[in-house]
This record gives sequence, C-alpha cells and structure tokens, in this order.
Amino acid sequence: MIRRLPIIPTLFVLAAVGVMIALGFWQLDRRAQKEAMLAHYAEAQALSAEIAWPTDPAAQEAALFRRTTFDCQAPGKDMPIAGYDRSGTVGWAHSVSCGLPGGARAEVVLGWSKDLAERQWSGGTVRGVIAPGAGKSIRLIADPPLAGLAASALPDPKTIPNNHWSYAIQWFLFAVVALVIYGLALRKRLAARGDEG
Repeated sequence: MIRRLPIIPTLFVLAAVGVMIALGFWQLDRRAQKEAMLAHYAEAQALSAEIAWPTDPAAQEAALFRRTTFDCQAPGKDMPIAGYDRSGTVGWAHSVSCGLPGGARAEVVLGWSKDLAERQWSGGTVRGVIAPGAGKSIRLIADPPLAGLAASALPDPKTIPNNHWSYAIQWFLFAVVALVIYGLALRKRLAARGDEG
C-alpha cells in the first residue's frame, strides 16, 4: 500500500501537519512565558515602593503596574479616550501628554468622566500606576485623579488574556483534522483504483 501512496501530496500533508504540531508546542511555550510575565506583573502590583518613570523604552515593560511620581510640565491638550471608572462604568478617560526633564514625554490619564467636555489642567506633580498604553507604549493612570475628574480604573494584570493554551489545542486539532481528511481522501482514491482494477 505504501507504494500506492502519492508521494508529493503525502509529503506536503506531512510537512503541513509537522508545522501545525510545531506551532502547537510553540504556543505551549508562549503560555509558560505569559504566565511568568503575569506573575511578575502581579508581584509588581503588590509593591508599594515607587520607581522613577522609565524613559528608556527597554525598561518600560519591567516598570508596568509599579507606582511612580513625576512633575508634569507643559501638559498638552486633553485627549479623551474610551475608558472605565473604578466601578467599571464606561465613559471617557481624559489624558494629556506631559513634558519631562530631558525632553521626554509621558502620557497621563488624569481621570474619568461621563462626558467629553475638555478638562483644563496646568500641570504639576502627578502620582499613579504605570499601565500599558497603545502598542508597546506606557502611560500613567493618575491616582489620585486630577483636574476634578473621577478616578479611572487602575490597570490590572488579570485583564491581560492568556489564550495560548486554547491556541495550542487548536493547532493540534488542525493537525489531526488534516490527517483525517487526507486519510479519507486516500481511502477514496485507493478504493476507486481497486474498482478500476
């Protein structure tokens, strides 16, 4: 029967199945990495000691969920974005871009409101929690809030998804399905050849 197998399609399917299995194990490895990262974030969240605001992009991820204080100079215009308050109510998180010594800038979420009305804030000392921003950036969630706003929801590592286990299962299932479909196709082809003979 091995001699009757189509060589090129069989090699192609086996290669595809091998890739799917490799991707499944890669997702399992990513799951372990994500669990370690989330455990680190949970530990950081529990620390009360403040750190300096990280201006070096390489140090920003390690600073997530830590507390910090800095002087916000020349805050830019209020830029509301969709956000939540501490009770989970949907509304608007009002953020500004702060100037820092040395020319760096930092996004600061001043607080939360139900409306889009622009808030005025002239700058000064801001305290809060370092949170993930857009892309790979970071931002500070002011705690206590500023500019007469209500408190925005603080960042929580528990909200970061860790879906790598389900992704791994999907890749393994894709491999099994590919083998089953190919096996059925081979069976049909070999049966057809038997009828012809």
